[in-house]
Amino acid sequence: MSGGAYDAIVIGSGSGGRSVAGRLGDAGMRVAMVEARLVGGECPFWACMPAKALLRPGEAVAAARRVPGVEARIADWDAVAGWRDWVTAGLDDAGKVRRYEDQGVEVLRGTARIDGPGRVVVDGETHATRRIVVATGSEPVVPPAEGIDRIGAWTNREAMELRRVPERALVLGGGPVGVEIAQMLAHGGARVSVVEADDRLLAGEEPEVSALLEEAFAAAGIELLLGRRAERFAPEDGMARAVLDDGTERVVERVVVATGRRPRVENIGLETVGVEPGEAGIDVDDRCRAAEGVWAVGDCTSAPSFTHVASYQGRVAAADILGEPLRADLSAVPRCVFTDPEVAAVGRTAAQAREAGIATVAAAVDLADLERATTYGRGVIGRAGLLADAREGVVVGAHAVGPLASEWIHMAVLAVRARIPVDVLRDVVAQFPTFSEALVAAARRLDV
Repeated sequence: MSGGAYDAIVIGSGSGGRSVAGRLGDAGMRVAMVEARLVGGECPFWACMPAKALLRPGEAVAAARRVPGVEARIADWDAVAGWRDWVTAGLDDAGKVRRYEDQGVEVLRGTARIDGPGRVVVDGETHATRRIVVATGSEPVVPPAEGIDRIGAWTNREAMELRRVPERALVLGGGPVGVEIAQMLAHGGARVSVVEADDRLLAGEEPEVSALLEEAFAAAGIELLLGRRAERFAPEDGMARAVLDDGTERVVERVVVATGRRPRVENIGLETVGVEPGEAGIDVDDRCRAAEGVWAVGDCTSAPSFTHVASYQGRVAAADILGEPLRADLSAVPRCVFTDPEVAAVGRTAAQAREAGIATVAAAVDLADLERATTYGRGVIGRAGLLADAREGVVVGAHAVGPLASEWIHMAVLAVRARIPVDVLRDVVAQFPTFSEALVAAARRLDV
């Protein structure tokens, strides 16, 4: 045993784990946080932060080119990569470690396994604890295509660490990660093809959202191979030959796998505390409890896999441990894709509402009809749409496509979360000229 029992051991230092550990440390508890790699997890080093840093230069260039009389280009890729390195602290977690140690959190380096109630083994050393918080995150899913293990395929980690943009790339997956990586590579000068098994990009969103993003990708020269799967791969003169299920072939310098992620819950001893995770991850209640004395937060749970959800769950779990009456409400989680144009959504789609038996009405506004689009630049494409419960007269879903959609979706997030009546939204005075006006205009078009 290490010296004395901990009040809590948090397994994993991603957004959820850090959220729990920091709050418990601030409350004066004796807390340990276990991490096998970098303290901070995926988001600051290999996901959210480097992705947005690498997407930003291309977005800025595209926005500038829409303004008459302005010229812009990415002049120095090495400088872009250097900025990414600054954002990710050069893959050095020392600053994060100091921050949590200053909050009274002890960082234990190594791989953790639960060994029954109140026991966590880290690289062979057993630690006693009153509480266990599982925050092990997720890992990429590599499709079972023949030969994919022979071509040096990248996942998001390798893509975020790149030093040189490949001349030709094939991205497997048209979900949020796939489309962001595809556009980032295209902005860097790569010729990019996207293979997606569904017949549209971002298949979980409204069809009109997919259509707008596909239009933007086509205009940027990104090839979309939709409704197809990669069947086999083979190395070929330093390149990789990909063969799809319809016989289509592409020879590329780099293949990037972005076909989804799965909860990292195998071989961590969950069965020793009576937790049996499903395919979607660990089931938790609205206090993030998974079992007696065990909490789980973030991508390892069946909750939506977003950094902001993990942080929120961490706050809920910490509150429960501290005896505070806070319960999770995930009814209005924003989901944003930082492409150009940006995509943002919240709540249900029309298809999800039908499955839930909710009668809905919908309305949308094209951003081109807004004065803000006129001042923003030429050729601005985008849309804002609302979905309302026809009986209750409240918004149950929304989507936004366009410049900075991730910022102005939050009026809709609040509307869904608080069940604000459509009549109230119709009467909102929105700042002129802004893209937020589109949400008010869409509310005025709803037939409820």
